[in-house]
Amino acid sequence: MDSDNQLGRFLRARRALVQPEDSGLPAGSRRRVAGLRREEVAMLAGVSSDYYVRLEQGRERHPSAQVIDALARALGLEDDAVDHLHGLAHPAPRRTRTPSRPEQVSPVLLRMMEGWHRTPAVVLGRCLTVLAHNALGRALFAGHTHSSDLLRLVFLDPDAREFYPDWERVAVNTVAGLRSAAGTDQDDPRLIEAVGELSLKSAEFRTLWARHDIRQKTRETKRFRHALVGEVVLDYESLTVNSAPGQQLVVYQAEAGSPSEQALSLLGSLGADDTSSTDDTSTTSSTRSTAPSNKDFRT
Repeated sequence: MDSDNQLGRFLRARRALVQPEDSGLPAGSRRRVAGLRREEVAMLAGVSSDYYVRLEQGRERHPSAQVIDALARALGLEDDAVDHLHGLAHPAPRRTRTPSRPEQVSPVLLRMMEGWHRTPAVVLGRCLTVLAHNALGRALFAGHTHSSDLLRLVFLDPDAREFYPDWERVAVNTVAGLRSAAGTDQDDPRLIEAVGELSLKSAEFRTLWARHDIRQKTRETKRFRHALVGEVVLDYESLTVNSAPGQQLVVYQAEAGSPSEQALSLLGSLGADDTSSTDDTSTTSSTRSTAPSNKDFRT
C-alpha cells in the first residue's frame, strides 16, 4: 500500500493487460513480458521510450494532460480509469490526515430509507462496509458470516459463490469499485487494513488488486441466490451522499410483475417476522456481523 510512485505502478499494471494484437502490433513468439513492452506503449502514445521509462520509474511524475490522454488511448482505458490516471499525474493538495472516526449516516437519510418498503437499500462506506440499511436491505444480505461488509462477503465468505451466481463478474467489479472509491488516497488506515487482510486471505483478491482496474460503482443488474427465496434479479443504482463524502447509497429494484418482485415481497414478509423485536438500522464501519441468522444482521 506504499503510496509512492502510484503513477508508475498503474502504468505497469495496465500495460501488462493489453495484448499486442489488440493494438495492431504483432504478438511475436519471444515475448518476455505480459502485455505491451514499454517501447510499444511509448510508440502508441507518441512519446519517446526514455520519457515513458521515466514515468514508470517515478523519475517523471507530472506529464501533461495531452500525454495522459495519449497514454490512456494506448492502454485502452475506460473513462473512470482515465480520470484516475489524470488524478495520479496531477493530484490535489493533500490535507493533514485526522484520526479515523466512525462513519456516521445522516438520521434524515435513515428515515428516508425506512420508508422504502419495496426496495432494498444500503449505505456503503469507502471500503464497502455496510453503514446502514433499511429492513429489506438487511433481509437481502442477511445470513452470511460477513453480511455487514460487502468486500469481505465477496472474497472471504464461505457461501459467496452460492449467493452471487455470477461471482467472477461481481469480484472484478467489487475490486475495481474499491480502487475507484479510494482514488489516489492509498494511505487511509481502513483501506490499508482491508487490502492487507484480503491480500493475505484471498488469492483471487490479490490477483484482481494487482490489475489496477478502476470502475466507479454506478448501475448494474445483479443476480442473487437467496437462501430463503431463491434467485432474485435486481437492478441497482449507486448514488453518492453529498452530505457525507465517500458514502454511497445503493438502491435495488426488481422489474415490475417479475418473479423477482414476488421474491422480494416474500422476503419482506419474512424479514418483518424475523425482526419485529428490533428497529436498529445503523452502525459504524468497525462493527461486523458474524452470526448467520437473519435477525442478527444489524448494521
